[in-house]
Amino acid sequence: MVSLRQLTDYCDRRTRRTAFKDYPGSVNGLQVANDGRVTKIGAAVDSGLGPFDKAVECGVDFLIVHHGLFWDAPQALTGRVYDRYATLIRGNCAVYSSHLPLDAHPEIGNNVLLARQLGFRPRRRFLVRDGEPIGWIAASKYKRAQIRARLEEQFDRVAAIECGSAAPKEIAFASGSGNGAVKELPAAGADTLVTGELREEWFNYAQEHRLNLYCCGHYATETFAVKALAAELAKKFRLPWTFIETDNPL
Repeated sequence: MVSLRQLTDYCDRRTRRTAFKDYPGSVNGLQVANDGRVTKIGAAVDSGLGPFDKAVECGVDFLIVHHGLFWDAPQALTGRVYDRYATLIRGNCAVYSSHLPLDAHPEIGNNVLLARQLGFRPRRRFLVRDGEPIGWIAASKYKRAQIRARLEEQFDRVAAIECGSAAPKEIAFASGSGNGAVKELPAAGADTLVTGELREEWFNYAQEHRLNLYCCGHYATETFAVKALAAELAKKFRLPWTFIETDNPL
């Protein structure tokens, strides 16, 4: 048996949890405890009744999520909110959440792993917040059409806005929501961004500033880090692990 404390301490250190000033609702770290013992690790992008049901069915008693339970204002524990917590408690399933630390991590973060999955080597920081880089920039030797083809091989849905260079020298990566990243591209010396989702108004901005923007899905671009952390934990503590997949198209 491995203790819950052992896993949470390792995750806190590995993700550098306390180094990040995250959104208030992220509440990074252990969000729901179990009886103190762990036999199987799970990884999921989102918290929710669906992922929790699947995790419990799979025998998971330590679930790593990217989006935790507390993004909304405090809610009464009734209805579906009650069902979420009841599922976890009845199933003895702990929840550990890590948001920006798992976007930014230089080894197991979403952006680094996304870039490497596509054949790029991240080399400099991007989208720095409170001294910590959330995104990364990689050099590119490919033409724009080749980059798009690689994205379409990796992701089911790619929304492409191609108003920038036909042969970008560098590509910025910002998983999930890229709304805070677009305006930082020119100053960073890049004209191409791979992200999850963007608001509608960035289309005109991309035309005016000659940018290439690729939206590959918020969920889809944030599966990498939770898998990596779960696999690392499983190897270190000799536990099985599984990815709790949902059919989220957004």
